Amino acid sequence: METFLKLVAHDLYKKTNGDFARTAIVFPNKRAGLFFNEYLASETDRPIWSPSYISIGELFRKASVLQIGDPVKLVCELYKVFTHVTGSKESLDDFYFWGELLISDFDDADKNMVDTEAMFRNLKDLNELSDKGYEFLEEGQKDALSQFFRNFSIDKVTELKQRFINMWDMLGDIYNEFKTRLREQGIAYEGMMYREVTESLDIETLPYDKYVFVGFNVLNKVEHTLFRKLDKASKAMFYWDYDSFYLEKRPHEAGEFIRRNLKDFPSELPASVFDNLNKKKDITYIESPTENGQARYLPQWIRTNLTENEKETAVVLCNESLLQPVLHSLPENIRHINITMGFPLSQTPAYSFINSLIELHTSGYNPSNGRFLFAEVLSVLKHPYTRMLSSEAENLEKSLTHDNRFYPLPSELKKDDITEKIFTPCTNNCDICLLVSTVLKQVAGEYQKKAATMDSALDQLYREALFKAYTMINRFSTLIEAGDLEVNQGTFKRLLSRIIQTASIPFHGEPAIGMQVMGVLETRNLDFRHIVMLSVNEGQLPKSGSDASFIPYNIRKAFGMTTIDHKIAVFAYYFYRLLQRAEKVTLLYNTSSDGINRGEMSRFMLQFLIEWGYGIKRERLEASQSPQGSEPIEISKTPDIMKKMQNNFDVRVNSKALLSPSALNTYIDCGLKFYYKYVAGLNAPDEVSAEIDSAKFGSIFHYAAEHIYKDLTAHGKVIDCKSIENLLQNDIKLQEYVDNGFKKLFFNIPQNERPEYNGLQLINSAVILRYVKQLLRNDLKYAPFTFTASEKFVDEEISINTPKGIIKSRIGGIIDRMDTKDGILRIVDYKTGGDTQCPPDIKSLFIQDKKRSNYIFQTFMYASIVCRKLREGGKDLKVAPSLLYIHKAASENYSPVIQMGEAKKREDVNNFSIHENEFRENLTITLEEIFNPETSFSQTSVEDKCQYCDYKDLCKK
Repeated sequence: METFLKLVAHDLYKKTNGDFARTAIVFPNKRAGLFFNEYLASETDRPIWSPSYISIGELFRKASVLQIGDPVKLVCELYKVFTHVTGSKESLDDFYFWGELLISDFDDADKNMVDTEAMFRNLKDLNELSDKGYEFLEEGQKDALSQFFRNFSIDKVTELKQRFINMWDMLGDIYNEFKTRLREQGIAYEGMMYREVTESLDIETLPYDKYVFVGFNVLNKVEHTLFRKLDKASKAMFYWDYDSFYLEKRPHEAGEFIRRNLKDFPSELPASVFDNLNKKKDITYIESPTENGQARYLPQWIRTNLTENEKETAVVLCNESLLQPVLHSLPENIRHINITMGFPLSQTPAYSFINSLIELHTSGYNPSNGRFLFAEVLSVLKHPYTRMLSSEAENLEKSLTHDNRFYPLPSELKKDDITEKIFTPCTNNCDICLLVSTVLKQVAGEYQKKAATMDSALDQLYREALFKAYTMINRFSTLIEAGDLEVNQGTFKRLLSRIIQTASIPFHGEPAIGMQVMGVLETRNLDFRHIVMLSVNEGQLPKSGSDASFIPYNIRKAFGMTTIDHKIAVFAYYFYRLLQRAEKVTLLYNTSSDGINRGEMSRFMLQFLIEWGYGIKRERLEASQSPQGSEPIEISKTPDIMKKMQNNFDVRVNSKALLSPSALNTYIDCGLKFYYKYVAGLNAPDEVSAEIDSAKFGSIFHYAAEHIYKDLTAHGKVIDCKSIENLLQNDIKLQEYVDNGFKKLFFNIPQNERPEYNGLQLINSAVILRYVKQLLRNDLKYAPFTFTASEKFVDEEISINTPKGIIKSRIGGIIDRMDTKDGILRIVDYKTGGDTQCPPDIKSLFIQDKKRSNYIFQTFMYASIVCRKLREGGKDLKVAPSLLYIHKAASENYSPVIQMGEAKKREDVNNFSIHENEFRENLTITLEEIFNPETSFSQTSVEDKCQYCDYKDLCKK
């Protein structure tokens, strides 16, 4: 394969006889020079002076006394000019993002050497241009202007049109004053520099005798003018890369600019060497069902298509976000690889760390109450860089999570020097920059402590990312300190995030060795034998995106500025040029519609499919999927497990051993869940959520109810109607009980501190208050009664027979409330959710079933313990197990006493002693089964029980 650069090297060497001492070779970008140098060296076996290799941008910068200004500073300077010219009171926050747009327009106007005085005149003057016939306007430009003014009638001036006209009046003054201001500071935007160089350039002062321009396509006016001046002075040579396939087709966007360039600046190479696309090639189009599916196909393609000389194979990414999946997909048979694109800074820990710190001090801090928000604090504490710097970070995170600290104070978070630095509130952008740069410097110091030999490839990459991020933060800090960048924290955060997201870290290596992984722009001037292009979708090639401008399309076109047509033509050229010398080409595109991707192949693929005279293979990727089956899980009770159970549940080994109703309910519902939770000790991790789940809601209600009755019984156990009525009339006191419950169980703050409710928490508080009132109204009907106990712990020692001997354990738990009236002791369990249930009999409470009532099992178990204790104490009281469903208690004849029996034979369980023996017999059978080594812990057969199970990912049922 004769590559374009090889043809140029051969021709240039022959014409200069190897004398390059006073020659500069100019490429659109720097990469091509590395490959060109190799080809040039192969032309001779003797040492020669290498020519100078420069990019077009370097050529302009070296010829100018100005420096390219920092993009952020340029916008800040433009803002000062804007407010001076217009007298506007608009803030820099509001101006910034459309200020960038204005600079983009100025840049484009200067690069195309537009008569800005004419373009920035008011619309009325512009309307007359088509009649005046200015010499600088071509016929096509005049037509475009006329078309614009037919659509934008100046006769009917609305307020919007008037503002538009006024803005155009001022743009000329803004443009001129802006350039003057920049010139005084010795800086410029790119177009301004290029234009001034082109207009004032003295060819004789240039350092080289000959400038060789290689591989250019679209030329803006400043480049075209520079080329013309050098050509007239016989100081220029031109090498254009093209193919007769698209050059001779009219119209064809890929050849649009090359045809013009060849006419104005004839090529040094004969046209005969540019006829490659008319020859047969191996071209395949492949559909992929997903974006990442293309990366997964890549190893297969590389194994069969990697050339012997690896640098003749290229992987081209139209969607550069595929770089990570592509790098992870590269197969083992690649000896060398060169990545031209740079690794995105936004995909490194440095970016996420900066983002977390800025979020913490902007969105995550409330200056009105001096508190941080938990989510932002947690994001910082969990970050690996915080963990690297502070040994206290992990413990602090656990403490905040355990205590549900939604709004921690800075003083709570300062545990060492690092956390003190991070959690000292930053009140302005300068302080934030100082904090971030200081902490980044400390992270870099931690990396330096590691021996260089211990560094992985990622560590080296992350070091580079820290340095890059550090310099960017310092840039912002300098602008803020100089008073140039005065924006609010929201704008500062968005601006910094956007600039860091566009940054990348270059990979180090030898570019001219190994398989090439590159973006579309990096392929300019380079040729490969085998190519695979990924994401060749409409929207990726050509790139879709906003072409926002203050200058309407027709005006841009009339004055020769860049339009969307230019951009499409440029990408068309890149596409066809890449194909022209390749022998084997595979083009993949994603067929799924997602975001900007419409699931269509690029228009260039479709166009090539129609106009190329040879067959193109079409294939489709299909993901082979096999349904994952899960094997039933059974845990056998090995001697080790039996010993662990004895350690957990035998009071002789563990004085705190207890089998609660919750544990026994868990076993009946699912033996495997019982094993995970109560034997293996696998607990769900603590989580902090601003939302109140049903369990926390119930706990706060229980807390409020407990303290209400504790106060009501402070001077006697009998609750009468009057005391309840008085309390019902005191809303402030009732709200205080609820608030105290939130403080204790939800916010974890002292009782003298005011809770900070958000909207949803406030609603929950109001609902709990309503439930408390409903409880009191219910008790008002029942009063007078004797309040026996609240949140009462009851237990009972039991002996469990096993094949290996007796286990001595305890059963028990906490009863919400016990009260007495007319010889009946009610055991009341409060319920703030769920439906009332009626078991047909005692046996059903011990059988795994969707409708089995855990609540009733729990209350019956408490009733059985209390019954025995009453007998042992010689007390003659009937025990009535009760479930008080607060949300259903408003009905006239509501009774919380549990009912049992079939549908038409339901009876109140007013005397549990009738059912006690049967309950205990079934309980004994269940306990003996739990401790029977022959019975395994197995999964539930009731799948409804799995829906909200903490262990379902482990179980996979």
